[in-house]
Amino acid sequence: MSFPTQKTDAQWHAVLQEKGAEPGAYQITRHAATERPYTGKYEQHWADGSYHCICCGAKLFASGTKFDAGCGWPSFSQAIPGTIREIIDHSHGMTRTETVCAECGAHLGHVFEDGPQPTGLRYCMNSASLDFTPSTS
Repeated sequence: MSFPTQKTDAQWHAVLQEKGAEPGAYQITRHAATERPYTGKYEQHWADGSYHCICCGAKLFASGTKFDAGCGWPSFSQAIPGTIREIIDHSHGMTRTETVCAECGAHLGHVFEDGPQPTGLRYCMNSASLDFTPSTS
């Protein structure tokens, strides 16, 4: 699968190091690993602002779409249109929908159809895949 932003493994390592990414961010974003539940820095983060891809900086979610799903990972009911690509994931003996950044292909998490209305979606994301920008107003 091709994405507009392409980098080598060494370049992704350098980008994540420069941004002060969490340990494990490279394995999560570039190799679809998952952080343990209730350990991510954004799981109980409720400030106003926006959530971006830690790798390329693409804006993915507005803070107003974040909700407490009780699952142990930051959850959002709606992504910014066009920013996420979905891939069918058959790993771990189940079928899920993986979410990746449409700009750089970074693994973000999965989306499920058990979220709040009006979308009914729960974008279950890894904190290590995200970067937060506070609202300036």
